[in-house]
Amino acid sequence: MLVSSKPSPSDASSLSSRSFLSPFPLPAHNSNASSPSRSSVTPIQCGLRELRERIDSVKNTQKITEAMKLVAAAKVRRAQEAVVNARPFSETLVEVLYNINEQLQTDDIDIPLTKVRPVKKVALVVVTGDRGLCGGFNNSIIKKAESRIRELKELGLDYTVISVGKKGNSYFLRRPYIPVDKFLEGSNLPTAKEAQAIADDVFSLFVSEEVDKVELLYTKFVSLVKSDPVIHTLLPLSPKGEICDVNGICVDAAEDEFFRLTTREGKLTVERDVVRTRTSDFSPILQFEQDPVQILDALLPLYLNSQILRALQESIASELAARMSAMSNATDNAVELKKTLSRVYNRQRQAKITGEILEIVAGANALT
Repeated sequence: MLVSSKPSPSDASSLSSRSFLSPFPLPAHNSNASSPSRSSVTPIQCGLRELRERIDSVKNTQKITEAMKLVAAAKVRRAQEAVVNARPFSETLVEVLYNINEQLQTDDIDIPLTKVRPVKKVALVVVTGDRGLCGGFNNSIIKKAESRIRELKELGLDYTVISVGKKGNSYFLRRPYIPVDKFLEGSNLPTAKEAQAIADDVFSLFVSEEVDKVELLYTKFVSLVKSDPVIHTLLPLSPKGEICDVNGICVDAAEDEFFRLTTREGKLTVERDVVRTRTSDFSPILQFEQDPVQILDALLPLYLNSQILRALQESIASELAARMSAMSNATDNAVELKKTLSRVYNRQRQAKITGEILEIVAGANALT
């Protein structure tokens, strides 16, 4: 039986077709030919032109996510400064309230914002973001609100929601069975005017006895990679100016971690500083010209406004930190995907060139 070294035209065409269309899956760790189903990598099945287009698309996506990461990093720095700069005013206000409370026999005075009533209805102020592309930032605070609503239902208490932020507004608008008192939109730079709008709403609800308790749900800024959704009791206020959570545990953070973004070896790095706020001590012989009750009535709404403003600032800082982290992960994924696509592209291109060389050699052999 004679065996010819010249392939037929059909064999040559099938060889070229197979070299162009056959996928080249990436090698997986601990994989073998007998068990292809154990491969952890999905084969990329497309031609060279499609691969070039995908590589260009991934490169453009990488540039966008890298730019968004740098923008978020610059904004989170300003957000941290806003939080830290507002700390002396808040701490000094706490000192004033505490000293007035020490001089007053608070058992005999009647201040509406500090009046504790039997709780029948609770108002939940839910602070979310205005934009997406920030990981699970908005989802975490919405889940916290849902969990609190379930707890209130189990306790047999009525509730209403004050939504702050576009993401929270769209979420509650799609769920008409959740009672919402007001929809408010935030901004990228919270101001005292925005905080005053929220404070006026909760003040009117509480003083008119429509609600007996107001709770503030926001995302507390812990670090650039960690943010905690928290619930704090906003009303009734503590005469000492302390922030209390839903369990009645009063906390008042005295230190802020300040994160500085720098570059080291061409990469963005984070350095931590602990900022301790210094406030002046009041003299024990200090006397007030006005009635301390009048001063307390004027300072408590101001303190309410400052706490809402601080919550908005911390929420913005947490959102920007979450966006920076999400864009950093997206950039890393784009780099890895670009490497994978380039590897597959080079393998397919090499296979195509090899097939064309074989066709040329087979044609040359056919002529001899």
